[in-house]
Formats: sequence, C-alpha cells, structure tokens
Amino acid sequence: MNFYTNTLLFKRISILVSFIIVSLILWNTSVFFQKFKQEERIKMEILATAQKEIATNTDLNANVDLPLKVIENNNNIPMILVDENGKIEYFQNLDSIKALKSEYLEEQLAKMKSENEPIEVSYNRKNKQFIYYRNSDLLNKLTYYPIALILILLLFLSVIYMFYSSNKVAETNKLWTGMAKETAHQIGTPLSSLLGWIAILKMEKVDDKYVEEIEKDVHRLNTIANRFSKIGSTPELKRKNIVEVTKQAFDYLESRSSKQISFSFSSQENEIFTKLNAELFGWVIENLIKNAIDAMLGKGQLAVRIENSEKKVKIIVSDTGKGMPKKLFKQIFKPGFTTKKRGWGLGLSLSKRIVEDYHKGKIIVEKSEIGKGTTFQVLLDSV
Repeated sequence: MNFYTNTLLFKRISILVSFIIVSLILWNTSVFFQKFKQEERIKMEILATAQKEIATNTDLNANVDLPLKVIENNNNIPMILVDENGKIEYFQNLDSIKALKSEYLEEQLAKMKSENEPIEVSYNRKNKQFIYYRNSDLLNKLTYYPIALILILLLFLSVIYMFYSSNKVAETNKLWTGMAKETAHQIGTPLSSLLGWIAILKMEKVDDKYVEEIEKDVHRLNTIANRFSKIGSTPELKRKNIVEVTKQAFDYLESRSSKQISFSFSSQENEIFTKLNAELFGWVIENLIKNAIDAMLGKGQLAVRIENSEKKVKIIVSDTGKGMPKKLFKQIFKPGFTTKKRGWGLGLSLSKRIVEDYHKGKIIVEKSEIGKGTTFQVLLDSV
C-alpha cells in the first residue's frame, strides 16, 4: 500500500516541479529574448547615427573611420536602408545572389516591417531615410531554446514514469506469483488427505462409479495446483499430441456443462505433435471454452476444431454467443478487462501469456459478430 501511496505522491510532486521548471524556463527565456532584442535595437540605432555622420559630413579631410567601422561591424543583423519614398538604397547581411531579384528584397523588407519599428535617419531635417531590420539568426534560434528544454524535460519525466511503471508491474507480478504459489501449496494439503480417503473408499468396496468420479475431481485439483505452481517460472515444454491434450480439456468441461449446449470436436488428424506444457495449455483451452459457455448463457453451440498446415497447428474455438464489437478484440486480453458482472478479467490475459510468452504462439479473436458469436484462434508451431 505504501508503494502505491508513495507513487501517487511522487507523481503529484513531479507534475508540480515540472510546471515550475517549465514556467521558469519560459519566463527566463522571454526576459533574455527581450533583453537581447533591445541590445540589437541599440546596435541599429548606433549604426543609424554612423550612417547619418557619414552622410552629413562635408569635410573631405574629416576622419570617418569610426562610423565606417560601426557600419562594417554589423555582420549579423539583416537590414535595409530606404528613402522617404520607400525606394531601397542599401542593404546588409542578406543573400547577395537572391538580392539580385527585387522580389526577394521586397519580401525581406515586408518581414522587417512586421518584426521591428524602423529607425529614422534625417539629414538637416529635410531628407529622410529609414533603416528596417529583422532579428538576427542567433535571436531567432533562441526562440527554439525553451522548446528544446521542455522536450528534454518531458523525456526525463517519461523515463522516470516508465521506471516507476515497470516497478509497479514487477511488484504486481511478484504479488500474483506469490499468491499463485501459496494457493498451490494450500491445495496440496487437502489433496493428500483426499487421496487417502479414496483409498479407504476402495477398501470399503464403494461403487466404483462414484470413486472414479471423485478420482477425476481429485486429479483435476492436482492439475490446478500444478498450474498455479508454474506461474512465475519458465515451464518445461515437451513433445505432446495437441489433439489429445485439447480433447481432455474439452471432454472434462463437456461432461460438467449444461446439456442445452451442443459440443462438437473435430481434428484433421488424430495425432499432431508440438512443443507443449500440457497442464498450462489445457488451462488455455478451458479458459476459451468457459468464456464461450458464459457468452452463450448456458445455451447454444460450441465447436473446437484443430487444423494442421505448413508446420502450423490451429486450434479454433467458436461459439454462438452474444459476440463483441471489433474494438474489443485486443482489449479482452488485457489484465483486469472483463464484460462479466463477476470475475477479475484474468482468464484471457493469462491464456495470452501462456500461448505467446511460454509457447511462442499466437492467440487472437479471429472474428466476432454481435448476436451471432465469436471465434478464437490459437496458432502454434507443429513439430
């Protein structure tokens, strides 16, 4: 319980800290951007003063090295000088080849007008010129700086989230594994006792028919205990006849199900061999058949068919139940998902794990139609 409480608290703190960090990044970048933009404005005003100094200086012997140096040092801010009629007279830091076309200069001028207010350069209060400029490439790149930092932050938070999610899944798996093994252990004690009672019944010469049925159920309990004991560990796969294993699970449930359900079993061959853990695979078949019985509400037709082709064996379980929409085809295999009023939604998710993780096969909903039924398919390699 502490793990989940701490995880929830950590998530809330992470969201709050992330919000604060993002806000500080955006605020700091905005302040820096405006400061940098103001410095570029000051630089262009100094350039305008230098331009005016050169234009108004009538003394041919005057030293204009400093104004020229100021103009020449502008090597990163694109600018265009126009007269009072809007005619372009001079430009700096633009593509010289593209500038051969007037359309390019007009386009750049329009962009400069949208970004910054022009700087007026007047000569003797009569002739006027205007300097238009746009943000430098460095300033433009700065606008992407907060985006990059936010992406890095999101990546960092994603890694943390994945770490805690994987821990949560591992903790849950560990819990279920422990519960399964404990269940198997608890079942083992009464099983030993039941076997003793069966021996006594045989000695007392009780009707063999009753003893056989009791033995079947005891064997069933033993199978369940073995299944639970294998959860959490890699099961041993042996070369088995899948027709026989499937038929055993089929027969067990047929004899204990409603007589209003019509059961049918068919196989292309009597023997089809594949690598199996018989106890776990039998669990898969039972889960599929039980789901079919529940979907039909105890009345309908249930068919199990086995096909063998191209080194693949298909086990097809179909029913005439209520069916399901296509959007649920994948969701029904997720742990905890169920459409029943009762149940924990573990049967199909467990079946998927047994088939795909342990047997390296595939289990899917082949087709389903509302009101007509559902067909499941299990695909395994034959040997």
